[in-house]
Amino acid sequence: MKIAISTSSFASIDTTPLELLEANGLQVVSNPFGRKMNEEEIIKHLQGVDGLLAGLEPLNATVFKKCPQLKAITRVGIGMENVDLDAAKKAGIKVSNTPDGPSDAVAEMTLAAALVLSRSILPANAALHQKQWSKIIGKGLKHTKVLVLGYGRVGQKVAELFHVFGAKIMVCDPIIQQASLSPHFQLVGLKEGLSNAEIVTLHTAGNQPILKSLEFESMREGVILMNSARGALIDEVALIEALESGKVSSAWLDVFPEEPYTGRLTEYEQVLLTPHMSTYSVQCRKDMETEAVNTLLRDLGV
Repeated sequence: MKIAISTSSFASIDTTPLELLEANGLQVVSNPFGRKMNEEEIIKHLQGVDGLLAGLEPLNATVFKKCPQLKAITRVGIGMENVDLDAAKKAGIKVSNTPDGPSDAVAEMTLAAALVLSRSILPANAALHQKQWSKIIGKGLKHTKVLVLGYGRVGQKVAELFHVFGAKIMVCDPIIQQASLSPHFQLVGLKEGLSNAEIVTLHTAGNQPILKSLEFESMREGVILMNSARGALIDEVALIEALESGKVSSAWLDVFPEEPYTGRLTEYEQVLLTPHMSTYSVQCRKDMETEAVNTLLRDLGV
């Protein structure tokens, strides 16, 4: 049985997941490009392949039609926007992801970004690099109103971490009931949450903007915005307008509509940009890749 790996960094930190595949007698074909593959490249990569450990390459009806031997796909990560699930179902391909592995690492990165932005570390660092001894006051997290948009595994971890720091947590998720939340957390609608939050952090799925001009207008002045979920969730033009007006005081983005990102937000010093690296911790990569291998083996009946 032949397994293809499309994530360029698979087993680069810890070889245990790769050894697990080999221990089960599987032939393994790694990503030859060292980057995300396009449609033509992934089709070539999947010839004669039974299972795929997938990254963010396009996996659509055209790919499935030209790779008839493919039986199972496991995304090394949570998001599945790059996979046409309906087309996979029609092709008889089992599709899974790894929801457990990334949660802690993404939540940690979100907290780290919130501390950097709320304590004005970015401008203080920039000033000192210019030999300017400028003590800039920040707010911190205690008593800060934080809106967590999306209360899945990552959203729950984020809410718990912020609560430890004394933040006041609001949760916005249409499928969550107040009774299922911690008594310390408040369930709110989007409009109410945006109008009260001092920090807004996104942890929901979707490939359409949920924060557009109207939503930015309803936010408090000087809000901090953070997104480690999906790049498409924020209308970039509306965000830039909000940054220029001061409605959004600062932002952290780890995901973008198109990656690698080279857009206009690189011009704004108050925006912290990271290259989709929230899951890039040693333990997270090991856990996520091991979970992916075990899931793929299960789906293939190995």
